[in-house]
Amino acid sequence: MVRWAEKNELPGLVAVELAADGLFEQVGIVFPPGTTQIEEVRDPGAVLVEGEPPAGFALIGWVDGGLHLEQLAVHPDSMRQGIGGRLMTAVLDHARAAGAPRVTLTTFRDVPWNAPWYERHGFTVLPEQEWGPRLRDLVRQERELGIEVAPRVVMHRTP
Repeated sequence: MVRWAEKNELPGLVAVELAADGLFEQVGIVFPPGTTQIEEVRDPGAVLVEGEPPAGFALIGWVDGGLHLEQLAVHPDSMRQGIGGRLMTAVLDHARAAGAPRVTLTTFRDVPWNAPWYERHGFTVLPEQEWGPRLRDLVRQERELGIEVAPRVVMHRTP
């Protein structure tokens, strides 16, 4: 069951993120040190989780007036059980309930569990000329952090 995280669960989500990030090594992507996102989160109201303890999470925020999926991660030991899909549904439900006109995200274009997975969930590539100022800043920050180690895209969909 997807639910909002509790504050005491946030530190444990770092292990989920690191394990999920380790999967990228299979496709030659290694993230630079210090690029984990969840360890900086202090507000559990920005994190949807599933499991006891959580086996997956979706980190969300607001960007240019829309909901932005900052990260969706599932521990490899719990993959292929529908957790990612249920988290995505919860993100979209929350966006709809909050009146968000769209949900955006940035992801790797060619990694099978990234852009192709989001496409199966109704996301399409958002052309650069349609990016808002905050989304442009996020993409620039990703590049500066060294996260763009393979081609990335910005994607969106209506909730």
